[in-house]
Amino acid sequence: MVGSWLGNRTNRAQAAGNLAAVPMPAGAGVLGCRVLDPVNQPVPEAEFVVTDTAGRQVVAGGLDPFGSFLVTLPAGEYRLAVSAEGYAPYRANATVAENAVAALGEVTLRPARPPALPGFGDWAIEPTHSSIGFTARHIGLARVRGRFNTFAGIVRMAENVERSAMHVVIDAASIDTNVKMRDDHLKSADFLDVDRFPTLEFYSDRFTHRGGSRWAITGGLSLHGVTRTVTLDAEYLGVGNGMEGEMRAACRATTELRRDDFTVSWQTMLARGIAVVGPSIRVDLDVQIVPKG
Repeated sequence: MVGSWLGNRTNRAQAAGNLAAVPMPAGAGVLGCRVLDPVNQPVPEAEFVVTDTAGRQVVAGGLDPFGSFLVTLPAGEYRLAVSAEGYAPYRANATVAENAVAALGEVTLRPARPPALPGFGDWAIEPTHSSIGFTARHIGLARVRGRFNTFAGIVRMAENVERSAMHVVIDAASIDTNVKMRDDHLKSADFLDVDRFPTLEFYSDRFTHRGGSRWAITGGLSLHGVTRTVTLDAEYLGVGNGMEGEMRAACRATTELRRDDFTVSWQTMLARGIAVVGPSIRVDLDVQIVPKG
């Protein structure tokens, strides 16, 4: 790091001298800053975007472990935006001069106001505006994407949100990868065995706030006759009104499942040397809930 992020004229001159030893394209300069939280700690997970005066993106990326970035740009006028989960975005104008450093110093991100939470009581998953999808590897190369078309669920919001609970039931036979032959095989005894295990169920009473709009929802997933602990990494999107004026809340969530954890090892296929699906499956949920009448 250079001094106090080039906070004075001497440091800027020293930095320009140091940069003189680094080959730089003609007509280019450097833009940089360090991103801190309110207690002066780096925010390494933050991301930055630099746009030109017409609003076109010029460069974007993440920060280093110290919460800093330096980028080389053609001399000119730019707009910088810095964002991070749980913080209000930071925006600033910057002028980059040829063969010089445009240093914005130490930028402090302020915590964003979290979105309003759903009210106390029972909320039902609204299937028309919700989806439960998954992504798996097929024979180790291509990705297979699918979804479950039929599901239902209830979220019981507690006054203390971290004591809330949810119960989701999925119709295993509603699996849909847009290929009937593959879907029939997935429903067979080789895979989900829907005749013996007609539903997948998830129950949780552990909601943990991770900060900002991020939550962890931990519970038991019952699949193929086996129950394992699973944690959903959830992003809460807030409360709003639908097209007909009804109150609703929304969130997105993801998790990774290991098929062997649920005894879905499909030995009949592996015995023939065919690795049909990789060892893990990513599950993506996009859910809206409405007050249960």
